[in-house]
Amino acid sequence: MAVSLKKGQKISLTKEKPGLSHVVVGIGWDVSRYKSGGAFDLDTEAFLLGESGMVTRQEDFVFFGNLSHPSGSVIHQGDNLTGIGVGDDEQIRVNLTLVPENISRIAFTVTIYEAEERRQNFGLVQNAFIHVYDETTGQELVRYDLDEDFSTETSVVFGELYKNAGEWKFFAIGAGIEGGLAEICQGYGIEVKD
Repeated sequence: MAVSLKKGQKISLTKEKPGLSHVVVGIGWDVSRYKSGGAFDLDTEAFLLGESGMVTRQEDFVFFGNLSHPSGSVIHQGDNLTGIGVGDDEQIRVNLTLVPENISRIAFTVTIYEAEERRQNFGLVQNAFIHVYDETTGQELVRYDLDEDFSTETSVVFGELYKNAGEWKFFAIGAGIEGGLAEICQGYGIEVKD
């Protein structure tokens, strides 16, 4: 049975499940029936971060425009343009054994595509969650249901996988950001072109 976390809580994945090597990070959401400004398109991103909390190179950013990290450790399963349906709306596979040694954290974020133009924010998004499951067995290991009202934010850091003392752990973050993909990228050290 999966452990359900609250904002700010952490759990060791590999301590609870020794030998864990392949996980899937699934993220899901529903949009409010009171949506405005057109269709919603939420996008999931993964940032592979060094000890400084920043990317070590531009290719450490995995998203709909770069589905796979050069190491093969992080692979985005594709962009869901509508978010319609039950369960995960987008998934990212992580092979923990292939994560480069200089990477200590993998942050998982979600942004609303063209949020400003469409007058959309996470206040219109409901039932958002992130969960991690063992890809080999299908067993859900941890789940975090975001229960905050992000009424002005257009991007949210859902959570992180991180290494500590040789173990892989999960941190439930749930931090909203007023700004789109460009702002989140700049915050992690990705160069953004105008």
